[in-house]
Amino acid sequence: MDNQSTISDFMLFDFSEVQELQMLYFFVFIVLYLAILTGNLIIISAILFDQHLHIPMYFFLMNLAIQDLGAISVIVPKSMANILMSTKHISYFGCVFQVFFVAFFMGCDFWILTVMAYDRYVAVCNPLLYERIMNKQTCIYMILAVWVSSLLNALLNTCFTFAAPFCSNTINQFFCEIPQLLKLTCTGLNQHEIKLIVVICVLGTGCFFFILISYVSIFTTVIKIPSKEGRKKVFSTCLPHLTVVSIFLITALIAYMKPPSSILDLATTVLYCFIPPLLNPIIYSMRNKDIRFALSKLLKVGNFL
Repeated sequence: MDNQSTISDFMLFDFSEVQELQMLYFFVFIVLYLAILTGNLIIISAILFDQHLHIPMYFFLMNLAIQDLGAISVIVPKSMANILMSTKHISYFGCVFQVFFVAFFMGCDFWILTVMAYDRYVAVCNPLLYERIMNKQTCIYMILAVWVSSLLNALLNTCFTFAAPFCSNTINQFFCEIPQLLKLTCTGLNQHEIKLIVVICVLGTGCFFFILISYVSIFTTVIKIPSKEGRKKVFSTCLPHLTVVSIFLITALIAYMKPPSSILDLATTVLYCFIPPLLNPIIYSMRNKDIRFALSKLLKVGNFL
């Protein structure tokens, strides 16, 4: 193929040619997908309907759950449809759609986690100024900044990925993933793509160090709290977020720092696509008594209805 205009569709990774194994993959995917949908929708509903949770920390958590739902919903339904129909095809514009929204939601996830780290830093290190700093207007501006910056990031990634001509249409992945698509280009990485990757790496590193510095300051402050009960209370509000950040970073590092391998590519992609959105609601519901209380009220209302 001489250029991308001759490509009308792409061929995605075929899990197996054996029908029974295909149905096994479909069953695993649908169980994980429904679990992620259920968990995140419950968290969103609990925060929306409980007035006590209308504070910055839970506002950001609700946005995180929305991003997780968006990311997994862009990837999994198409994969399940392909398994059911025994096909590997995705249209050219369907692939563009996937690349754009995966880049958008994944970028949102990391930046929301960074904003949540700042929220915990202010709550612990400047509690007297918390309401003034983290007011409603500031929180809305923060989320808008996350959405707009993620939108710009996704737009640039999508444009640069599909600007280059493709020499093949066979993607070694079960969805349109940017690193796999770049391997198919005839020219390799161009200067614009290299600059964009450098900018993303700098921003990602900056977010990582911001989270790290925030928690160093938090732990330094917590150590100075004389009351054991007070230290425990602070840790209980910070530990879920720290756990979620760790899972996100570990799965992403495993996915992108591993040696190249077809089987590893598939396994690690499943890991970072499914594990964070699956575990995030569980972690917050188990480690946060406010969420547990809101969930219990929500379930009681549901049973009454």
